Amino acid sequence: MNVSGMRAIVTGGASGLGQAVGRHLAQRGAHVTLLDVQEGPGRAAAESIGARAAFLRCDVTDEREVEDRFAQAAQHMGGLDLLVNCAGVIGAGRVLGRNGPMAGDFFARVVQINLVGTFLCDKAAAAIMQHNAPNADGERGIIIHTSSVAAFDGQIGQAAYAATKAALVGMTLPLAREFAAIGIRVMSIAPGIFKTPMVGGMTPELQASLAAQVPFPSRLGEPEEYARLVESICEIAMLNGETIRLDGAIRLQPK
Repeated sequence: MNVSGMRAIVTGGASGLGQAVGRHLAQRGAHVTLLDVQEGPGRAAAESIGARAAFLRCDVTDEREVEDRFAQAAQHMGGLDLLVNCAGVIGAGRVLGRNGPMAGDFFARVVQINLVGTFLCDKAAAAIMQHNAPNADGERGIIIHTSSVAAFDGQIGQAAYAATKAALVGMTLPLAREFAAIGIRVMSIAPGIFKTPMVGGMTPELQASLAAQVPFPSRLGEPEEYARLVESICEIAMLNGETIRLDGAIRLQPK
């Protein structure tokens, strides 16, 4: 699919990778609706992107709210062709921490946001996309997950986070196979260490240390690079049911 003219929803669009994706797609001629629980930053992000962007507050863990916001976005844009799932939390913590074992509620919250939230958005998007007119390849839509290199080499303290990101990888192929019948592709991107707000809050020394761990190029990833990969996935129809590592060849150490 050509990005120009596409109608896209980007979750977690108030900042970081999500905002970069929204901005990049709009610059390429797409119409974008940013979804996020952060209402102030979300509205500011949409305004900074311009007339092709809109914002709706959405808690991806609330099934009814997700369905309502997706319907609103599709009505506003005249349809839906692309979903990019960027909403998520880190949920760092040792299972046996200084203050005792990790609370089950903490683990469940990370799963609810990162995994269940993505699933709720996937099914809401597919339910709308299935009614699109197919293009020459029979394609009606594209769904992209944001996984992580932690899905493959999660570090100590990432049990909850890595579990959810690995689950997104595992969910990609079954969804791609099921949605093939209606012409919807499903892909995942597993980014390494990127310049997101979380990393931006670290000391310059720690950021430099993280960058030095990347074999090549030895720097932090730029959110725009993630956004450019989203565009490539849209344009290359044979990319389906797979996870792409975007990480400069990094392999995370145990801690």
